[in-house]
Amino acid sequence: MNYFSSDFKLGILGGGQLGKMLLFDTRKFDIQTYVLDPSDEAPSKIACNKFFQGDLMDYETVYNFGKQVDVLTFEIELVNLEALTQLENEGLKVYPSPKTLKGIQNKGVQKDFYAKNNIPTAPFERFENLENLKSKISDLKLPFVWKCTEFGYDGNGVKIVRQVSDLDTLPNVECIAETMVPFKNELAVIVVRNPSGEMKTYPVVEMEFHPEANQVEYVICPARIDEKVAEKARAIALQVSENFNHVGLLAVEMFQTQDDEILVNEVAPRPHNSGHYSIEASYTSQFENHLRAILDLPLGNTDSKVAGVMVNLVGAEGHSGNVVYENIETILGWDGVTPHIYGKKQTRPFRKMGHVTIVNENMQEARRIAEEVKNTIRVISA
Repeated sequence: MNYFSSDFKLGILGGGQLGKMLLFDTRKFDIQTYVLDPSDEAPSKIACNKFFQGDLMDYETVYNFGKQVDVLTFEIELVNLEALTQLENEGLKVYPSPKTLKGIQNKGVQKDFYAKNNIPTAPFERFENLENLKSKISDLKLPFVWKCTEFGYDGNGVKIVRQVSDLDTLPNVECIAETMVPFKNELAVIVVRNPSGEMKTYPVVEMEFHPEANQVEYVICPARIDEKVAEKARAIALQVSENFNHVGLLAVEMFQTQDDEILVNEVAPRPHNSGHYSIEASYTSQFENHLRAILDLPLGNTDSKVAGVMVNLVGAEGHSGNVVYENIETILGWDGVTPHIYGKKQTRPFRKMGHVTIVNENMQEARRIAEEVKNTIRVISA
């Protein structure tokens, strides 16, 4: 099929910042794009050929959108699976496939998948709701990590339960209780795979989290870990990818334990926050490689050209309303510093509003500048 400067149409479910960054590469290749998102102010709206406003969980909306395109992908997991399955049954290429997404959408199902396929992961127990968990609290060892199985994102839907009273603020939904893992590092590996079976992994990255928001603050590539640990992480990521039989990108988040074992935390079948550094630091960005993969084109080089650190720009505490990026002019004057503004008009505390990539030949210097960026720019309300 001729994808370039032709009548070919790529559909993207979700019009957030991931879609917007993916659209940069569709523009580069002159590929027609249709985007569906519930918000009329979605960041992707300015960059696609046709924008449709609609509910991603509504069967008819997703089905009718899919009938207009030649290949369908998504930048968010919360989409109507039944519609995707029907579209695939009617011959539409949907990547990643509904079957892959079904094993990932629900975190309880995802954890069961790891156990069934001998993929190392932290011990866990599934509960149909919070009341069910409370009735068996005496069987659980405190502290543990509580996770809702659906609709969690960016630190939402995850809580460390240190005492029984911590459960009082949690919703009564299906959930898992996961053993607290004493870890050295939180790592991630992005795997890219096309329908022909070509696979590549990006280098292992290290993630530093905000202590209160449970949200990634910094992504560091390459991770500052022993090469043998890095090799193990990449091998496990490939195993996860092969078991899920995914097409496109699969971001595999992991824990490096105190004795250098690797445990899989969770996965995302789409471009991911842990790969944003690749736009500036890699030979082929994660977004371009997702596009190459879903169109069954040869995959691009996943190596890094230079060390990269990404800083997430999130809304400052105490600020809600029309967004202002304070001191952005200052950081624009620094070498190797590139801000990406997502296009969300309204800020609120800890909402992801953009990111900044710092590239440098020296990893320590890149990390130092990243800290300076973090302390200089503020995302506030007018």
